[in-house]
Amino acid sequence: MAGGGFVAGDGRAQEYGGRMTFSVVVTSLMAASCGLIFGYDSGVTGGVTQMESFLSKFFPEVQSRMKIPKHDAYCKYDNQWLTAFTSSLFIAGTLSSLVASQVTRRVGRQAIMLIGGVMFLVGSIINAAAVNIAMLIIGRILLGFGLGFTLQSAPVYLSETAPARWRGAFTSSFNTFVVIGILSATITNYFTNRIPRWGWRVSLGLAAVPGVIVVVGAFFIPDTPSSLVLRGQPDRARAALQRIRGDGTNIDAEFKDIVHAVDEARRNDVGSFRRLFSKQYRHYLVAGLAVPVFYEFTGMIVISVFSPVLFRTVGFSSQKAILGSVINSMTNLVATVLSSFVMDRTGRRFLLIIGGIGMLLCEVAISWIMAGHLGKHQGVTMPHGYATAVLVLICLCTFSFGLSWAPLRWVVPAEIYPVEIRSAGQALSISVELCLSFVELQVFIALLCAMKYGVFLFYAVWLLAMTIFVAVFLPETKGVPLEAMRSVWTGHWYWRRFVKQDANHERQITGVSTN
Repeated sequence: MAGGGFVAGDGRAQEYGGRMTFSVVVTSLMAASCGLIFGYDSGVTGGVTQMESFLSKFFPEVQSRMKIPKHDAYCKYDNQWLTAFTSSLFIAGTLSSLVASQVTRRVGRQAIMLIGGVMFLVGSIINAAAVNIAMLIIGRILLGFGLGFTLQSAPVYLSETAPARWRGAFTSSFNTFVVIGILSATITNYFTNRIPRWGWRVSLGLAAVPGVIVVVGAFFIPDTPSSLVLRGQPDRARAALQRIRGDGTNIDAEFKDIVHAVDEARRNDVGSFRRLFSKQYRHYLVAGLAVPVFYEFTGMIVISVFSPVLFRTVGFSSQKAILGSVINSMTNLVATVLSSFVMDRTGRRFLLIIGGIGMLLCEVAISWIMAGHLGKHQGVTMPHGYATAVLVLICLCTFSFGLSWAPLRWVVPAEIYPVEIRSAGQALSISVELCLSFVELQVFIALLCAMKYGVFLFYAVWLLAMTIFVAVFLPETKGVPLEAMRSVWTGHWYWRRFVKQDANHERQITGVSTN
């Protein structure tokens, strides 16, 4: 809630006092480090699932299929247990994020991040010691529980502590850590792939490192002022806000608005999920659900996770496929850092539209190349020049993604909801995203086998739809304080009519004149 602004009497959003302090930078970086958990685990599995040492121990039938010269190039990795190893993380994260929203209101966002880090630490140890598929899946489920807790709390933590004028950059730092985690995982896979028999254990075991970072970091950050007020600790909340905004800064107006907003949230505490689906909050629900749904159907989650598998499919060796994944991850990091500098200047909608168009063009081009050259002329793989072109296009697609939807899928849901439904709304957004990730990762290899190059055209259609949605229906939230976020809806050409109707209806129910 400490978003850095308030609504003046004339309805205009005003800026609170405060400056960029060392405390807010350190606190935000500690919270954003939760992204390492998501990033490392997303990046490591794609590389591990194509390592011969891993396949020979757990999936020998896949390894045997790869050695058949005339086997369909699109279907070499089509195995449901192999994809379950990757996707089980996300179904567990879906369930835990829903539980986390209720627990957060009782113990705070700081404690939730700590719990998530511990679960991730235990899950990574089980995965590294796995001797059968059951241990792999159990470890992944524990990782998923930890993921759901941290994803539910960290982005909101960042949006509630960051000053409004820099909120986009601070909240998107979570995604920067996600990308750093992915890059770290792909570099790790590049070296461990050379270790015979047990290299995959090193890759999975090193996932404990981001778990340790999150656990240690959680002990050094305070809870957010709004979370402390919500749990009946106003003195600690005021002290936390003063520390974040800097000594000598007048925080009276901001703290008063936080208390007011939390009081309103407390009055509406019961039935927050039911309220989220009510007519009064439908515009929040539409935006809060559209962002994770469209994000998933960019196709980038499967490209990110399965990039080594895709590069193997088009003809690269195992080591070069992982190297290609490293290059792709570095591209993602460059785009993500660039996005954090420009999103609070250009706005959210502009980046989402430009990024959507860039991904659309790249995925159509990838589909065209694969249609013409993969598996043609009695060759299992495509000619080297075209395989390199696919690598370049995937990197360009990743750059467009890293500049837009990758960071903004954390920023927009974390800031779009009012306080009385924020925990429920964030939990719903994360749950929808993780559930779709589970389905998508579980079926992608099968879809690739069945639809072949058409799977990228499928994602291109979704990219077109989401770009139109953003251009027409999504309001701009750049620089708007969290306490004033309702104003972006009353000023939007489409949603303002519904907001006004709902406000008039509420006044009639309470007996207040609408004149």
